[in-house]
Amino acid sequence: MKGRMTTEARTLSIRFPEAMVIPPTSVDSWPELSSDEITLLQEATVKLAEQSVADAASNPDTRLEHLVQATEEIRASHNTLESRLVEWVGIFLPSLDLDQNRNVIVNAVVNSSDLVGVSNHLGVTVAEVEMGHKEWSSLQSLATSVTNLSGDVQRMEESVRVLANIHLPSLSLLLGPLLAAKLCSTAHGRARLARLPAGTIQVLGAEKSLFMHLRQGTDPPKHGHIFQHSWVCRSPKSTRGPIARMLASKAAIAVRSDHFGGEPWTSKQVAQVEQKVGEIRTRRKGVMK
Repeated sequence: MKGRMTTEARTLSIRFPEAMVIPPTSVDSWPELSSDEITLLQEATVKLAEQSVADAASNPDTRLEHLVQATEEIRASHNTLESRLVEWVGIFLPSLDLDQNRNVIVNAVVNSSDLVGVSNHLGVTVAEVEMGHKEWSSLQSLATSVTNLSGDVQRMEESVRVLANIHLPSLSLLLGPLLAAKLCSTAHGRARLARLPAGTIQVLGAEKSLFMHLRQGTDPPKHGHIFQHSWVCRSPKSTRGPIARMLASKAAIAVRSDHFGGEPWTSKQVAQVEQKVGEIRTRRKGVMK
């Protein structure tokens, strides 16, 4: 399967250097096989395929990528259905502040027996619109689905945290396991992420903006997924670029430590990075003044 010669073939090739070496993967060069040999070949091929599938299943990169993508898809479905439910309820409760009560509307529908119960739970008046039993059942069923999806997202995220902390301990400590897993998934594996320069890690997840910059000459992106880190997104706009650049360089070092067997990071290194974040904010604040 790997195209390597057996020990006997290697000895013969050294003894007879003028002989032509036929790769074992070149099936056309094989002699004619008997029926028993064909059966044996088929069985060996199946076993090799099963072993390849088993190896792929045990690869943390593959498992982490499935977990991250599944979590994103479930979260997208949850957000879409939740928005639909909130708008639907808002039709019957016109005085309800949908933005302020968004987090309690779902539970109110799930725990009520009718629309009047929802209005009492939320402390608002219900519109004079008659809702049939079938429509109420559909509304409550949608609310139950939203609740179940919310639980699914939490369980998936917990699985991502556990696997990321094992597979990317230093990067997870620096960025958090969810963000570390997302960077690893976007880079298609820890090995590739560990070989990326810090500038590429900084803009991972901003591929659309990067392509627009290359094709249309728009401003280049300053950050991708790394913007989700609180040190970046909660900083003043003028400091986000420098902080993202510094954080990406530290993330590159952390993931290389994870992949190449370096000493795992501790809270001491993370505290030093946080100190640098404070220095950047202070320095930029002085420039703004």
